[in-house]
Amino acid sequence: MRIAVLNGPNLNLLGTREPAIYGSTTLADVERRLRSVGRVLGVTLSFAQRNGEGQLIDAIHALRGRADGVILNAGAYSHTSLAIRDALVGVGLPFVEVHVTNVYAREPERRHSMLAPAARAVLCGFGPAGYELALRGLAEVLGATPPVVAPGAAGATGKRPARARQRRRG
Repeated sequence: MRIAVLNGPNLNLLGTREPAIYGSTTLADVERRLRSVGRVLGVTLSFAQRNGEGQLIDAIHALRGRADGVILNAGAYSHTSLAIRDALVGVGLPFVEVHVTNVYAREPERRHSMLAPAARAVLCGFGPAGYELALRGLAEVLGATPPVVAPGAAGATGKRPARARQRRRG
């Protein structure tokens, strides 16, 4: 299964732009975390960030036949771009709209999404963890199954998880 993660304008500044609002996690940090989760889920990920609306649309068009789904943080374009929604609908890929902040608790112009009506789901307000939630949810909807690791194979310990080893204290 192939999932593309697309980010729109100013998300290249994540971690440094208004950290009181957006936090200190960078886009590279988000991508590292998603790669790790993707390996567990058996999902191949691709990443792109574009500041221009037309560039973002071109990136969406390029996904046709190359991805099974999309995680998209279109930034401010989420609130204004019919063209991006039309591109997503045009390529026929299910997508999850992600926002780092709770856009519904912010300025009135951020409280409406042009993309949401076409999205499979919308996640906002979970900070960078929203990307991981979107990945797990989209992979589940698309039917991804995590790779099975046989006992004794690389990565298998044969041990029970730490919680299972804990004993009750009286």
